[in-house]
Amino acid sequence: MTIATPRTWVVGEVVTAAMLNAEIRDQWTDLISSWTSYTPSWTATGTAPVLGNGTIFGRYKIVGKVCTVAFEQVMGTTTTFGTGAWGWSLPFTAASPASSSTNFGYLGTARGHSATTWYTGAINVAKGSAIARAYSHSASTDWSTSQPHSWVGASTNFLNALVTYETT
Repeated sequence: MTIATPRTWVVGEVVTAAMLNAEIRDQWTDLISSWTSYTPSWTATGTAPVLGNGTIFGRYKIVGKVCTVAFEQVMGTTTTFGTGAWGWSLPFTAASPASSSTNFGYLGTARGHSATTWYTGAINVAKGSAIARAYSHSASTDWSTSQPHSWVGASTNFLNALVTYETT
């Protein structure tokens, strides 16, 4: 159980076990609870990619309204890569902070691997979105079938990402 607003205590109030459980124990339970597994959907802005015999695994940890998501995708020999910029579904929609600009986004880290080379990038979650997109540091472009390298269907090609964002 997560309490959106902490309780305001009143002088002389009789504190009960239920109050303490809700205000203290349940908040700590959020902090120390296990991560939750989920399966991200892999999408693209053009033709949809198909994972084929590849694998994708995700997990998340939510504390209050702060969600941290980690996922890994391994390409298979029957994976097809679609067209356009890639995206991965998130377990919750990102909040839209009222005072933020129209370009506001939550940033995380991404890493891709070809058979011989590591590529670093950033993960972006736009406000109000439930999709994470990866961007290449070297080319400043969305990850896609040809970015940050030419992906091929082999278990030596994989990517992973980590991002923390506020939920709605």
